[in-house]
Amino acid sequence: MAARFEVYEGGDGWRWRLIAGNGENVASGQAYASKDGAKKGVDAVKRAAAEAEVTEA
Repeated sequence: MAARFEVYEGGDGWRWRLIAGNGENVASGQAYASKDGAKKGVDAVKRAAAEAEVTEA
């Protein structure tokens, strides 16, 4: 199964989470006032990750 983003409504607003292929939650976002805001947050993460470098700490 491929990884997927889920957008859901929590107690404090709309949120997103990234679910790995094995079903584990590997990332999540802040609360947004709207579902559309959470979807825009997902889009921003997807764009940033596509250009991100891997570095050593």
